[in-house]
Amino acid sequence: MNVLLLPFRARTWREGLYSLLNLPVALAGFVFAAAGLATSAGLLITFVGLPLMALVLLVLRMFGRLERARARLLLRLEVAEPERLRLTEGRSGPLAWMGAVLRSNVSWRSAAYALLHMPWAVFTFGAVTALWSAGWSMLTFPLWFWTIPAFTDEPGVGVNTGGDPDEAWIWDGPFEVVMAVVLGLLLLLVAAWLIRGMAAVDRLLVSSLLGPSAAAARMWQLESDRSVVVDTSAADLRRIERDLHDGAQARLVALAMDLGLAKEKLTEDPQAAARMVDEAHGEVKLALQELRDLARGIHPAILTDRGLGPALSNVAARCTVPVTVDVELPFRPAEAIEGIAYFTVCELLQNVSKHSGARHAQVDVWRADDRLMLQVTDDGHGGADLTAGSGLAGLAERLAAVDGLLALDSPAGGPTTISAALPWRDRTASHAPAR
Repeated sequence: MNVLLLPFRARTWREGLYSLLNLPVALAGFVFAAAGLATSAGLLITFVGLPLMALVLLVLRMFGRLERARARLLLRLEVAEPERLRLTEGRSGPLAWMGAVLRSNVSWRSAAYALLHMPWAVFTFGAVTALWSAGWSMLTFPLWFWTIPAFTDEPGVGVNTGGDPDEAWIWDGPFEVVMAVVLGLLLLLVAAWLIRGMAAVDRLLVSSLLGPSAAAARMWQLESDRSVVVDTSAADLRRIERDLHDGAQARLVALAMDLGLAKEKLTEDPQAAARMVDEAHGEVKLALQELRDLARGIHPAILTDRGLGPALSNVAARCTVPVTVDVELPFRPAEAIEGIAYFTVCELLQNVSKHSGARHAQVDVWRADDRLMLQVTDDGHGGADLTAGSGLAGLAERLAAVDGLLALDSPAGGPTTISAALPWRDRTASHAPAR
């Protein structure tokens, strides 16, 4: 039953209308592109050629925007806007804009669409017009066939099955009416499937020629990833500066003042000076511990010396929740990937300690093909999410900056499983075994 309703669905009407509009729209674009590019190419030997070509390409970019809007409205195809014009750094004015238009691959892809779409538009318009005209005429045959004998001298609709007009098959009886309706419905079903197939081709043309190119999309992704990395690095530097200023630096300043006072009292009150030196000795120990913690937060020595297994075991030992660590790696990955993996697990274990209410957690690290896989599972109350503003959302952005992925499974009531995948990169030096 759903198949029989296919010709009457809104999607069929929308995509069929798109196919019918292809011809007038493509005809206008083709004529403008062919005439404009041919004329401007012929005038390249004069000073008019390049500006005229840039103007033609600029109009074709606007034509591409119109086609994206038409595809969005009728094909329900969301095509991202292609990259904007990029002026040469340090340059501005009409010449800079003209150069940007001529250099932009969006301009030339819009021109290619206007030229290549024309033959396809002729086919789609002809196919939909023929099938819909025949199909709807035959499907509605019972509504209008009686007008033939009523207003003409013919007894009914004549179907000529041979060369002799007198041998025409007159469709005027109940059998012919039913047959016409069945044939009309079959034609409309064929038209519906053909329309959907042609719409798929139209979507491919629009997305490939009028959307952002793969290289441009990758460049945008790299720019976005770079900004994330820069922001993260700046935040880490500010954190280190704040920790040094408010922690070890302040403690060392106080230590210097205490030692200065002890020095003054050394001859007057040796016992008080000794107590002050003893207190200063305690401050030195605290300052050293803070510096060790800070250095561990930048890059722990155990990670550099012994690898992920011992480093993560050390983190697990300091976690407030009992943690089991299982690291199975054939050898150590590149230093950068190893460091990202380490700090990812550290942040996830911090979340387990602060928010999960778990009694136990499990950390698993392994290699799968060209990926370094991490998984942190806890038996807490669950309900974690990756919505913007959470720490996990920021972690997902930082992983995406290095082509990594973060997946979360945390139903209400738990358990919570967070998986991360990082690209595997071998160390430049000889492989060190993973422990």
